[in-house]
Amino acid sequence: MKNKLKFDKNFYKPMMVIALPVVIQNLISIGLNMIDSIMVGQLGVNPLAAVGIANRVYFVFSMICFGIYSGSTIFIAQYWGVKDLKNIKKLFGMNLFLGTVLSVALSIVVFIFPRQIVSIFSNDITVINDGIIYLRIISVSYLFTALSYAASFNSRAIHKLKAPTIISAIAISINTVLNYLLIYGVAGFPKLGVAGAAIATVIARIVEFVLMFGYIYKSKEHPLAGKLKELMSWDFKMFKNTLKTSLPVIISESSWSLGTTVYYIAYGMIGPSAIAVVQVAYIINDLFQSMFFGVGNAAAVMIGNEIGRNKMDKAYDYSMAFLKITLWLNVIISICLFLVRNLIVNMYNFDPQTNLMLERSLIVFAIYMTPKMFSYMFICGILRSGGDTKFCMYLDLISIWLIGVPLAFFSVLVLNLPIYYVLAVVFSEEIFKLAIVLKRYYSKKWINNLIN
Repeated sequence: MKNKLKFDKNFYKPMMVIALPVVIQNLISIGLNMIDSIMVGQLGVNPLAAVGIANRVYFVFSMICFGIYSGSTIFIAQYWGVKDLKNIKKLFGMNLFLGTVLSVALSIVVFIFPRQIVSIFSNDITVINDGIIYLRIISVSYLFTALSYAASFNSRAIHKLKAPTIISAIAISINTVLNYLLIYGVAGFPKLGVAGAAIATVIARIVEFVLMFGYIYKSKEHPLAGKLKELMSWDFKMFKNTLKTSLPVIISESSWSLGTTVYYIAYGMIGPSAIAVVQVAYIINDLFQSMFFGVGNAAAVMIGNEIGRNKMDKAYDYSMAFLKITLWLNVIISICLFLVRNLIVNMYNFDPQTNLMLERSLIVFAIYMTPKMFSYMFICGILRSGGDTKFCMYLDLISIWLIGVPLAFFSVLVLNLPIYYVLAVVFSEEIFKLAIVLKRYYSKKWINNLIN
């Protein structure tokens, strides 16, 4: 199998079918997020910092959703391998239920306590006030986001990605146009600043939700188009079995997102400019990493499909092929990010000192892209597809909380380093993570059939 992968249409065709739509979705989403950040950045460093802080709440929320849905889609990918539609609908219904409970609870908390949340990251009064305005409005979108995210994520596991990709493009385009109109008050629209950015996002998320579920239920033959009774037919036994595998993923993603958000507290101690720089650098970095997200999703689905069919050797061969693809992507994309860093800096209306901070931060991201993306492929693309979620959870907990977080505060409070050196020190936890996960991968203990 290893020698045949170069010409194996059974490998490359499904990989492209799964990876390309995810790459396109991410490019559109992150690319337009970059445009959004440029638009808000024109208002100044403080408004951009406020939106960046407020979006950390969404980031934690989206990562918890990612943990719930990716844990469930480990099963869905394996069920799809044997075309068990009944259990796929049950798991989709479970995802919708959990996403609804989580999003409603978070919306209530964020709407009531926005000042307390923003004040954790900054003591600048302008940043706090702008953050409060943005958070209260954006909290309305969490429910629609959770449900659309569930539909999109489950669609990946069953190789139905074309329509969700188009829908995401439509929704994000609406978001960008409305941002332009409402932030600056163009074409007779009110000039609302950060409030306009939040309103635009809420409208776009509602449109995305309507289009996504309209598409699914337009055809009763869609694998996810279950009746309410079918979607809610999961019982406690199924929930318990799914949670056994999903809970470590949920804990892992929640812990990782909370940990990286705690980094922002340390960054905020440097000042609003540091938060603004990190906000931009992460968006740019995610844009360049979009290809990896697509390949990683393809790896999780395709390896899971083969494990569900009990073809363990083929699953392992597929994993090796995905690692080779990851290596070449790292070489190309890291070099590209390094070369275009000054072009990126020139797109933002920052002062010279902040521009320098941004340029050097982008260099750090380019240097650390290789260990970060190999860790992503191993954990999210390979190990989790075989149900090895507990190992991944422990690794994430140790690397973030025992290495990354202490290094962040040590770098800021003790060493008084500028933001780009702080990022370099914090990202060193990725090297530790990669060294540990390599040993686990070669042991093959991660390959488990969860449905037989």
